[in-house]
Amino acid sequence: MNGLVSTRTRFALFAWLSVASLGFAGCSQQARATPVLQQVASPEAQALPPPVVTTTLPPAPVPATFDVAALAERVQPMVVNITTTQAAKEGAPMNPFEFFFGPGGPNFGPNGPNLGPNGPNLGPNGQGGRQMPKQSALGTGFIIDANGYVVTNEHVVRDADEVRVRLSDEREMVADVVGRDPKLDLALLRLKGASDLPVAPLGSSEQLRVGEHVLAVGNPFGLGHTVTLGIVSAKARTIGAGPYDDFIQTDAAINPGNSGGPLFNWRGEVVGINTAIRAGANSIGFAVPIDALKDILPQLRETGTVQRGKLGVVIQPMTRELASALGLDQERGALVAQVEPGGPADRAGIKSGDVIVGVNGTAINHSDEVPRNVARNAPGTEIEVKLQRGKEQRQVKAKLDLLADESDAAPAPRQRGAQAESQQSSSQLGVAIADAPGGGARITRITGNQADELSTGDVITELNGAPIKDAASLNAAMAKVKPGSTALLRVRRGNASRYAAVPIPAK
Repeated sequence: MNGLVSTRTRFALFAWLSVASLGFAGCSQQARATPVLQQVASPEAQALPPPVVTTTLPPAPVPATFDVAALAERVQPMVVNITTTQAAKEGAPMNPFEFFFGPGGPNFGPNGPNLGPNGPNLGPNGQGGRQMPKQSALGTGFIIDANGYVVTNEHVVRDADEVRVRLSDEREMVADVVGRDPKLDLALLRLKGASDLPVAPLGSSEQLRVGEHVLAVGNPFGLGHTVTLGIVSAKARTIGAGPYDDFIQTDAAINPGNSGGPLFNWRGEVVGINTAIRAGANSIGFAVPIDALKDILPQLRETGTVQRGKLGVVIQPMTRELASALGLDQERGALVAQVEPGGPADRAGIKSGDVIVGVNGTAINHSDEVPRNVARNAPGTEIEVKLQRGKEQRQVKAKLDLLADESDAAPAPRQRGAQAESQQSSSQLGVAIADAPGGGARITRITGNQADELSTGDVITELNGAPIKDAASLNAAMAKVKPGSTALLRVRRGNASRYAAVPIPAK
C-alpha cells in the first residue's frame, strides 16, 4: 500500500524458535487449535437481536484538560485482543519479520540470518527449507453489543482457521466471523457464549475536529492492552488502500497488533478503527472513520456481506490544465471520462466531459469523494447528482445499480496498425499519428514534450468535444485550435477512455 503497513502483527509458530528469541514475550501463548470457523452469519447469530449502537451524543466543546487516566480506565474493558491462526500454505511460508519491519522484512543477505552456533539458519526466505506448521496473527477489536459482537479489521481475520478473543478480565473466547467488508477493511465477529459485556459507544467521525485529542487502545506486538494519546492530525486522507479511502490521520502511537483497535475521543466514544501505519515514519497512523462502519453495520450483521450502489461512470481527477481546457474557473469536482452504456448515469443523462460537483447535497471537491458518497447508498436508491457542463450547472437523479464485487476486466490489447501505413505528424500536440482501426487517430510515436499525458498506442477520439474519425480529421481540427491555448483530448487506452489536456505552443 504505497509504503503503508497494516497494523496487524503476524508471526510464525516454530517448534524450535521461541518468541523470546524475537524479543516479544507472550505472543505465541495465545494460539490454539480449533476447527475451521464459519465465515458467514450462523443461524444462531442471525436469530439474535441486532447490535445495539449507542446514539451519538450532541457535540460539546472539548475541555482545556481532561483526565486521561480516568478515560483509559473506563474504556479498557470495551477493548479486546484478537489472535488468529491458520495452516501455512505450501510454497508460501510466512516471513515472521514482515509486519515488524515492513513488507518483505529485513534483508539479511543471500544466506539469511544465523541465530547462533546452535541456532537454525532460516535460509534465503526465512524458513530454512522447513514448512511452518502454523501461522498466527495478532490484532485488536472493540465490543459494540453486550451479546458479544466485536468489530475489527478484515485483514486481522482474513484466511483465519481459528479466531480467539481475550477480554480485559483475561477471559478467552472463540469467535465466529459473521460479516466482512474487504473494501473498507472491516469485519464483525461474535463471541460464543458471551453476554453482559461492556459496550463501546460509537461517536461521530464527521464531527471530529483536526487537533482534537484521541486515545488509541490496542495490542501492539502482543503486549496486551496499551493506551497511547495523540491528536487528530488530518482527516479525509487518501493512502491508496482501496476505492473508499477516507482515513483519519493521527499521531497517537499505533504499531503492529493495533489493527482493528478503537480510536476514542475525549468523551470515550469510538471515532475510528486503527488500520495502517506509514512504514519508516514516526507518529503517522491511519484509522477508518466510525461513520463508515455505521453505514455498513446492519448489512454485516444481517447478511455477512455489503452491497453497494453503482453509478456507472469512470472518473478522473480535475487538474488545473483540464479545468482551463474545459473553461472552468476552479479545479474542483470529478471529470466524467466514460459512461457505462445503459447504466444509471447514462439513464440519468450524464455525459462524458461532465464534471460531478455534488452528490446528495454534498459538495465534491476531489474525484475520490465520488465513489465514497455513491457507495454509501444501496442498490436501487435514487441519488441526486450535481453536474457542471460547460458554463451550465444542472441537477439529475440517478437510480443506482448493484456494484458487482469483481475485478476489473483486463484491458483489451492495443490495436497495432501496420508499420507501412501512412503516418502523419501533429507537431502542435507533439505526436505522430495514424488512422486507428474502428475510428480515431492512433499515436504511433511521441515527438514533443508537451504530450506528457499521452502514450504510444493511445487513440484520440475527440478534440475539444468534436469527434475525431481519423488522422486527417485530427489535423484538420488542430488547425482551428488557437496557439497558446490548451487542447482537450479524449483518448482511448485499451477498454478505458480518459481526458488529457495538452498545451498548444504559442507561435
